[in-house]
Order: sequence, then structure tokens, then C-alpha cells
Amino acid sequence: MKRIMLLLLPLLLQGMALSAQVADRAGYLSEIVAELGKRWPDSRTVNLVFHGHSVPAGYARTPAVNTLQAYPHRVLCGLKDRFGMAVVNVITTAIGGEQSEQGAARFEAEVLTHRPDVLFIDYALNDRTIGLERSEKAWRSMIEAALAKGVKVILLTPTPDLSEDIRSDQAPLQAYAQMIRRLAAEYHVGLADSYAVFRAKAEAGEKMASFMAQVNHPDARGHAIVAEEILRWFY
Repeated sequence: MKRIMLLLLPLLLQGMALSAQVADRAGYLSEIVAELGKRWPDSRTVNLVFHGHSVPAGYARTPAVNTLQAYPHRVLCGLKDRFGMAVVNVITTAIGGEQSEQGAARFEAEVLTHRPDVLFIDYALNDRTIGLERSEKAWRSMIEAALAKGVKVILLTPTPDLSEDIRSDQAPLQAYAQMIRRLAAEYHVGLADSYAVFRAKAEAGEKMASFMAQVNHPDARGHAIVAEEILRWFY
């Protein structure tokens, strides 16, 4: 029996590796996209919930809040450009200054209560204050609670922080981006990898400050990049 298990182990590991992949962008939200394309009276309201910290909340140069420039609103505008007859609710449950443990504590009462069709989670910037281990536990809690309700989940890697060099593999946010990618693959959910897009721009010579309203908050250009990464899941 032991010999058989040793022979089967490589196949089992290979199967686990194949199953641990980010959801397929072409099909993950296909049911939601179909709903968005329906006409009245066959259509229904589609709820998109954005959960996280100050960035999805729309904070720019604190304390200014530029809701209409923030990526949740830009996602709404992008979807309405394509699905003109859809009724879409964009619900932002984000709180400035919050980290994922705090977000997980109010998840049942303030997030799932909105009955999201798609949930977006964005906490990495502030999770540096609690460390990777606690952060991962909180993210897992929210992901598992959402999946148990049949909610589609898309995880977001962080936007830049000008106090770090986004090009460096040793940048603290890089570790959180890697954790989020791993969780997206493990749970087979969606991933909007904004961090990778911003890093590629930095490596191409673009200045991160040109995308930022302040050291840790994107401006309109920065939010547009995040929105585009999200909208790719609907096209």
C-alpha cells in the first residue's frame, strides 16, 4: 500500500496543481454577464459589492472623497456602456483606514446582507499593519463566507504606495500581492491584479506619482487602471 501511495503521489500533486488556478476569465461571470444582457421584464437587479479600505471608498487627498473617480463607480460606468438596459447596483462597504480583520468582523451584517452577485475585496494596503498571517486568515474567512452563499468573488491586489519601490521583490506589498494571487488560485475565484499592471508600468519607466493623489491613494488615472482590470472579467 505504501508503495502504491508513493507511485500515486506525483499524480495527486499534479492534480492539485492543476485545480489550484485562478478562475477562467472567459466563463467565471458568464451567468452574471447573461443577466446584464437581459431586457425588462426578464431582467433583474445585479448587485456588485466593493469591500475594503480607503481606495475603493474613493479617498483621494485625505479627507477628500472622489466617489465618481473611484474604481467602483468607473466599473459601473463601464458596464453601463456595454449593458445599457441592465439595472446594476454598485454598493461600497469600504471604510477608510480599515484592515481585513475589521472587514471580516462586519462581513455578515454589512456585506452579505446586500446579497451580492459579485464581491470585490481590496484590503492589502492596510493589512501591512496586521501582518501576513493575520491578513490571510481574515481574507480566507471572507472568501469562504461568500462562496458558501454562492457569491462570485474577485480579489484585488494592492494599488501602489509611493513609500515603497513597486519594482522591488522585497517591497512589503509584493508579499501581500503574492498571497492574494495564491488565494485566488486556491479558491478558484477571480483576480484583478492591479499591482502587476502598476509594476509593469514602473518597470517601463512610468512614474507612479503620476497615478497617485497622495502617497497611498490613486488619482483618477490610477483608479482607471483598477477599473479596467475588473471590467476584463465582464467582457
